[in-house]
Amino acid sequence: MEVQKVSCSQTSAAGSSIFRRLQPLGSKLFISQSANGLVPSWKQLLLQPGGGGLRSTTPPGSLGSRFRLGALSSGLRAALLHRRNRLAAPLVSAGFANSAYRALPVFRTGSSSWLGCGGNAPGKALGEGSDARELRFPPEVSAPLPHIFPERGSDPGLAGHPGKAGVIVQMETQLQSIFEEVVESHEQCIQWIVKFIHGQHSPKRISFLYDCLAMAVETGLLPPRLVCESLINSDTLEWERTQLWALTFKLVRKIIGGVDYKGVRDLLKVILEKILTIPNTVSSAVVQQLLAAREHKQRCPVLEDQLVDLVVYAMERSETEEKFDDGGTSQLLWQHLSSQLIFFVLFQFASFPHMVLSLHQKLAGRGLIKGRDHLMWVLLQFISGSIQKNALADFLPVMKLFDLLYPEKEYIPVPDINKPQSTHAFAMTCIWIHLNRKAQNDNSKLQIPIPHSLRLHHEFLQQSLRNKSLQMNDYKIALLCNAYSTNSECFTLPMGALVETIYGNGIMRIPLPGTNCMASGSITPLPMNLLDSLTVHAKMSLIHSIATRVIKLAHAKSSVALAPALVETYSRLLVYMEIESLGIKGFISQLLPTVFKSHAWGILHTLLEMFSYRMHHIQPHYRVQLLSHLHTLAAVAQTNQNQLHLCVESTALRLITALGSSEVQPQFTRFLSDPKTVLSAESEELNRALILTLARATHVTDFFTGSDSIQGTWCKDILQTIMSFTPHNWASHTLSCFPGPLQAFFKQNNVPQESRFNLKKNVEEEYRKWKSMSNENDIITHFSMQGSPPLFLCLLWKMLLETDHINQIGYRVLERIGARALVAHVRTFADFLVYEFSTSAGGQQLNKCIEILNDMVWKYNIVTLDRLILCLAMRSHEGNEAQVCYFIIQLLLLKPNDFRNRVSDFVKENSPEHWLQNDWHTKHMNYHKKYPEKLYFEGLAEQVDPPVQIQSPYLPIYFGNVCLRFLPVFDIVIHRFLELLPVSKSLETLLDHLGGLYKFHDRPVTYLYNTLHYYEMHLRDRAFLKRKLVHAIIGSLKDNRPQGWCLSDTYLKCAMNAREENPWVPDDTYYCRLIGRLVDNILFIVILQILQK
Repeated sequence: MEVQKVSCSQTSAAGSSIFRRLQPLGSKLFISQSANGLVPSWKQLLLQPGGGGLRSTTPPGSLGSRFRLGALSSGLRAALLHRRNRLAAPLVSAGFANSAYRALPVFRTGSSSWLGCGGNAPGKALGEGSDARELRFPPEVSAPLPHIFPERGSDPGLAGHPGKAGVIVQMETQLQSIFEEVVESHEQCIQWIVKFIHGQHSPKRISFLYDCLAMAVETGLLPPRLVCESLINSDTLEWERTQLWALTFKLVRKIIGGVDYKGVRDLLKVILEKILTIPNTVSSAVVQQLLAAREHKQRCPVLEDQLVDLVVYAMERSETEEKFDDGGTSQLLWQHLSSQLIFFVLFQFASFPHMVLSLHQKLAGRGLIKGRDHLMWVLLQFISGSIQKNALADFLPVMKLFDLLYPEKEYIPVPDINKPQSTHAFAMTCIWIHLNRKAQNDNSKLQIPIPHSLRLHHEFLQQSLRNKSLQMNDYKIALLCNAYSTNSECFTLPMGALVETIYGNGIMRIPLPGTNCMASGSITPLPMNLLDSLTVHAKMSLIHSIATRVIKLAHAKSSVALAPALVETYSRLLVYMEIESLGIKGFISQLLPTVFKSHAWGILHTLLEMFSYRMHHIQPHYRVQLLSHLHTLAAVAQTNQNQLHLCVESTALRLITALGSSEVQPQFTRFLSDPKTVLSAESEELNRALILTLARATHVTDFFTGSDSIQGTWCKDILQTIMSFTPHNWASHTLSCFPGPLQAFFKQNNVPQESRFNLKKNVEEEYRKWKSMSNENDIITHFSMQGSPPLFLCLLWKMLLETDHINQIGYRVLERIGARALVAHVRTFADFLVYEFSTSAGGQQLNKCIEILNDMVWKYNIVTLDRLILCLAMRSHEGNEAQVCYFIIQLLLLKPNDFRNRVSDFVKENSPEHWLQNDWHTKHMNYHKKYPEKLYFEGLAEQVDPPVQIQSPYLPIYFGNVCLRFLPVFDIVIHRFLELLPVSKSLETLLDHLGGLYKFHDRPVTYLYNTLHYYEMHLRDRAFLKRKLVHAIIGSLKDNRPQGWCLSDTYLKCAMNAREENPWVPDDTYYCRLIGRLVDNILFIVILQILQK
């Protein structure tokens, strides 16, 4: 069967270059082996049908590229084998046969060919007695080859011979030079390689070719990300090809470590999409493919060594510290070690017995015993949670450590159980109790008698267990939970005492903010010191108990809200990452959906409050997952209720604005196949907030560097979907701060806007209808009807402006409109206000406008302050109207005392370190009694004639208030004011009066950094405003942080007090001290991060 001959003109220029360079390289590296040693086998590239070679039906234009890839992969394979087998015979080479058309030589190893078919006897030339077909190339392609290596039989030790290492160096050097010359064609070249490999049908052949690719990546010849992308995106990678699928994902797993973080995220998305091509119901044989696609967890000895070394380091640190329980670095190190050891050992990256034996070896003879209790506490964390499912022998090496670290012959005294560190002192005894329990359950002969030195500890625990009335005034309950968490008979008593403390007795009721809202009576949460003193196993039992109770109450639709103590304790437990599966992961993926399905709206509101005001450092993928849930919630009819809708949108705003700049792309690229799930179908404000976050993130991370368009980027579909949901424009002063590609997108997608004149005209027309209609039902129906112009708040404004009164029908219309539709009315009202204030004659009329506006917020409770300010800040006014808009914002925030007083009292009476408070609920209730939240138009209901009795019961409020809801809105307000130079003084005034709120900000320093980075061009010549901004945000924490916690003393003295006429210019000494300060403070963090990575 004849195959067409191919010339270089049929291939690309870059491909031809690679071909010409690789042909001699490939000819040198194919070798064959026989019983008598290495012999050259000068035969042609086989094109056996079905055997992985080229077929007779192969299009002529593709033969050249396949040949080139064969040459490349052969060279890589040879080098790979040489690296793996240092006893391999020297590589040999010879020239091509002297003929007009030369063919590529192929060598065989043993009984199977590398690129041809198998079946020939060792040493037999391929093609002799076989159906071999020859692919020939024109003479100009295969010029005569120099004999770089000696002929067979030459002494490899002779002078001038490169030797094995030299051969490899020469090969790698030539390959490197080839790829450097065609660097712009790397992607195409890799795609050719992948296409060639995926055309093979022999698993062994695919495996060795993949090994070649792996070596090319490991030696830096090919970029790992491009290789991974080409492999996964290949159209021929199908789940039906089981062996190719498994081998492909094993290769990806092997080389993906060289891909940067963002690249890994992008690859993960494509991998998940590939996995989704597998049908829901398939043969059990497909399990192997799924396992290959999953990230394989395997023991890492290097990681084990790092963990052991850090434990030894912690032991050394403990030896030199006088006290451990003062919150010092040693204590933090031990706490972090505990968390990391659990993670790495639990997921089999490290072997527990190997680590313990290694610790014994490294600590032997060093006399480091001051940290022994803390070490045993770390080991207890893993032992108590895993001993039931593993062999006893895995844990017995701990007793060798005990013999080393506890040399006492006398009894060790019982520590003071009023101190939290007593739980560490009891750790070794607890370990022994767990080991002994395991031995009893297994009927093992390995039972170990209680060590003599621990007898007093053991007797104390047994005696405490007999006391059926346990109190919360010491750490006895924690000790019993830690010791008996694997013994259900003994564990019930101490765990029951914990949960009863926070559940309430089921009889006592206490009021919560709002009307008709009662909760179970327990208000004091479990303190963090106590929770820190529980083992991970005990914490998991506690959080499981709480989650189970919440679900039970959700199913029962109980009218009594959760006890404040339970909610606060649950919030505190959720921050422990070592119990993530039952903690935050269960919260997002199980508890929240279950509560929603049960229509337990009070509990749902509670969970959202917890996330907004208590869970500050949750991993970004959980936050984006919750954001997706919230957009689903917002569309459900049952959430169209004032309080719940406000909570959903406020929580979503927090989630969006709090995303870190480096988190935005990795998280949102997970949803590119369906961006609707993370975007709001109705809320223009939330979608605008996301665009602002995206602009900030791409600016800070330099995502668009070198690009002038969003075409081909991950954010294109997101922006287009937003514009289809909520079409809008941006003011020029805001748009000018966007990265160039985003500016271009919004200029190209400009949305026509209604003129202020038409808005005024429409309001006047609707107001005439309001005054002319007489039938109450007709009025309510007309103005609350779905699809009617969202102008009703403008009408209420005109009523107050003209009559200083709103009748009962106005209240009924507001009720009927509903929370979701009312947002559009607020948006239109914001534009109408700007028009009204812009055309005001000033003086008395302006004062009247200000008074009415504040009455609508504080007297009649028609719209909440945070919602109105957010809408105003997100409008796209230009020039003078923009200044008027910001003037209105300033008036709303500062003109009346209502909001300023609320901020002042809240800042003065509360601490941001709520985890250290046991009286939060008391302060919370006192604040709400003084400044009650009114979310159902209560003020208007009281003013109408006759007054309306409010029927809506309030959902439970445990943490929130208008000050905390305003914080993410304040973030946006500051940025809007920074964009418009004429309102700088107004911003300084806002910071003076409201800047104290930043002590309650989740990430104040990150927000400050992002602000200074994003607006650097705007702030470059505004030194005083920069100082004001820094002082307001950093200074808000002056009572909660030590001096110099964020800024150096030099900076505080010089930069913060500099005069405009004599600006401070830092000298070299300042920068040297700054770097030294950085090194001193970051060293400990680096040690911890070594563990995490």
